[in-house]
Amino acid sequence: MLIESRASDTFPALILRPWCEDDLDALLAAYRDPVLHRWTRVPVTNAAEGRQWLDRTRQDWDDGRRYSFAVLEDNVDGPRLVANVVLKGATPERPAAEVGYWTASWARGRGVAPRAVTALSRWAFDRFPGLVRLDLLHQVDNVASCRVAQKSGYLFQEVLAARPPFPLDGHRHTLTAP
Repeated sequence: MLIESRASDTFPALILRPWCEDDLDALLAAYRDPVLHRWTRVPVTNAAEGRQWLDRTRQDWDDGRRYSFAVLEDNVDGPRLVANVVLKGATPERPAAEVGYWTASWARGRGVAPRAVTALSRWAFDRFPGLVRLDLLHQVDNVASCRVAQKSGYLFQEVLAARPPFPLDGHRHTLTAP
């Protein structure tokens, strides 16, 4: 299963594909970033945690609970991991699901997250015909995620009250099916 985001004059193409065991080193490198630790709930600080993370993503995919994609960018040395995007809670019975993402520190500020979220969103609406809405949630102090939501076509809907594990209020942005 591959999803491609076309190359442009400004940006190289992105490839979204399910995570695999060969991604362990790239996953560990991405999680060395303290900024990523701040915004993610599941820490990956060593190889054992990385393998658990990869096993969980495969199991979630098999169970149909979550669809996590490694986002790769083609460069001179071959594809390089630049992000993760995930679709959560999409089933044929539910009209709404949630998208999430993170971007590796070396790929921030280059439009990777909005392109990956847009590609995932298109895939979600194609894969789940009963899906009418996608939500993108983030904490109010995560200004970068607010920009990603806007650039991906998600409209601000409401402020959400803080609830564990998030200590601050959040934003809910939505994208409706085309």
